[in-house]
Amino acid sequence: LFAPGISDDTRGLATVLAVLRAMNQANIRTAGDILFVGTVGEEGLGDLRGVKHLFRDGGPRIDAFISIDGTSPDRVTHQGLGSYRYRITFTGPGGHSWGAFGLANPAHALGRAIALFDEAAAEFTAEGPRTSYNIGRMGGGTSVNSIPFESWIEVDMRSESPESLDAIDAILVASVNEAVEAENEQRLRGEPVAATLDRIGTRPSGSIDESEALVQRSVAATRALDRLPTLGRSSTDSNIPIALGIPAVTLGGGGGGGAGHSLDEWYLNVNGPIGIQRVLLIAVAQTGLAPVS
Repeated sequence: LFAPGISDDTRGLATVLAVLRAMNQANIRTAGDILFVGTVGEEGLGDLRGVKHLFRDGGPRIDAFISIDGTSPDRVTHQGLGSYRYRITFTGPGGHSWGAFGLANPAHALGRAIALFDEAAAEFTAEGPRTSYNIGRMGGGTSVNSIPFESWIEVDMRSESPESLDAIDAILVASVNEAVEAENEQRLRGEPVAATLDRIGTRPSGSIDESEALVQRSVAATRALDRLPTLGRSSTDSNIPIALGIPAVTLGGGGGGGAGHSLDEWYLNVNGPIGIQRVLLIAVAQTGLAPVS
């Protein structure tokens, strides 16, 4: 099957529904309640808004959380990868490319900021806890022969370490300020350019210890299905409960997939039921079976 989002995370929703239907058909009754929830905003600019709402103050009491994301029937994600995301907008007076030449140019300041940030961030990420950065989107301007009055970029930064995330955040801010100052210094006339940094995404990092019962049950269920479990870190809905100290894991829905986040994303239902069975086993093991009356 080919479609954007087919494995990340259409498969996840299919797995959640399959577990629910299997439990109903087999008349499985658990000692604890299980909430089956579909969340929004896990990707991109969504900033995990669905799961943040689920774990809001005054929301339902949740003692443990399982997120279904991707396809791997082996991976158990028990660590959250933190991230900061920014939209940075450079503004200036704008004008004709010939008639107003000499004005400070927001697009030029943007280009300088990217170059400065890339150089400093590349050096920073070369050592220490694993940290990444990416300029994912950019835009602005009105025509090829106009000095833009606005140019913008969107930046994603991630790190295993909260301290490293804050450090690369500081590098970004310093790079933007230096670029704006340099562009204004070389302008021949007119008003200066300015930059506004808007935080559009904050994902907390954290981890659940391997000895936690939910992690151990996830490992045991994986082995019970003759799979080799691997523990790891990622940026998923589980980031929120993990940061709150609530046991949480992210599991794949089963099958195989690839080319994620592209128009060529695909899903192949090879051993797909294993992913469903694993989630079912872990959920029931976590809540326990209700006494037979």
